[in-house]
Amino acid sequence: MAETSGQEKTEAPTARRLREAREEGNVARSTDLTAALMLLASIVLLYMLSTRLFEAMAAVLHRLLGSVDAINPTRGDDLGPLMNYILGLIGWTVLPFLIAVAGVGMLVTAGQTGLMLSGKPLVPKFSKINPLSGVKRLVDARAAIRLVMSLGKVAIISAVAVIMIMSEIDAIAALPMMTIAAATSAAAHMTFMLAIKLAALLVILALLDFAFQKYQHTKDMRMTKQEVRQELKDMDGDPLMKQRRARVARQLAMQRMAQQVPQADVVITNPTHLSIALRYDSDNMRAPKVIAKGADFMAMRIRQIATANGIPLVERKPLARALYSSVEIGEEVPEEHYAAVAEILAYVYRLSGKAAS
Repeated sequence: MAETSGQEKTEAPTARRLREAREEGNVARSTDLTAALMLLASIVLLYMLSTRLFEAMAAVLHRLLGSVDAINPTRGDDLGPLMNYILGLIGWTVLPFLIAVAGVGMLVTAGQTGLMLSGKPLVPKFSKINPLSGVKRLVDARAAIRLVMSLGKVAIISAVAVIMIMSEIDAIAALPMMTIAAATSAAAHMTFMLAIKLAALLVILALLDFAFQKYQHTKDMRMTKQEVRQELKDMDGDPLMKQRRARVARQLAMQRMAQQVPQADVVITNPTHLSIALRYDSDNMRAPKVIAKGADFMAMRIRQIATANGIPLVERKPLARALYSSVEIGEEVPEEHYAAVAEILAYVYRLSGKAAS
């Protein structure tokens, strides 16, 4: 930690760092955006359901004033049917509205953060309830930025509201001259238009806030060069474990080579740096295959095993280099090398007295 304390965080966050931050619940999101869209949805739904809500309110008042369900509200037997009626009416009118608004809030939150299920943010932390930490958060630079942004939002919304009200001042002044029904309808329409425009303005400001939160989150997630190197080292694993895995891989490769080389027809060499073991079975193979190959020490072991098993060694430097670089173990020899390999196999077959196909 001492190594990184003096370094600037100039590197983009790695996928691992972002994943770990997400598991901790640390993602970019704007509560203003969620609140603004829920407010906009509430206003639209209230406008659409206004007739239904007013009819429900009128029905409740009618039953209360007319004592339809409760002749004597002080008696439980009379009050019960009235409460059942009111609760049923609320469930029929208000509950769909609440469910729709809550659904909008969930969709907006999921749209910002994606599907995220993590219990870590619920784990109690002393730093969250420490008064000293709270005081520090109130006086830091970010708190000042948030205060300025909030005051700016209030100023913008207030200015827009004043402008909109002033533009309707003549219509407002004409309300007392209208009938009650016409004045109520006109006032409701003006109120709705004011509310919907202010809510739309809040959404625009909230989108800007969300963009700022994304920028701030990316900036907070930046890493120092030392942190990036340490993470790569951690992901790469312990050097001792890497050496052990490499040693085991070499042992397995040597075992496979010891099994495959004795089945070869010929070993093509460089002559000392490269060795490629070829096998060809005309009944089962379309072309000769590379069954083992190696460089330096592995090349020497292939030659040793081949010599011990009587496999011919043929020196062809260009062919050895080409096969080593372009053909993997278990693959067939490419067509451009057919002629050279066929010549070598024919030579080997003549030496061994084996009939060439």
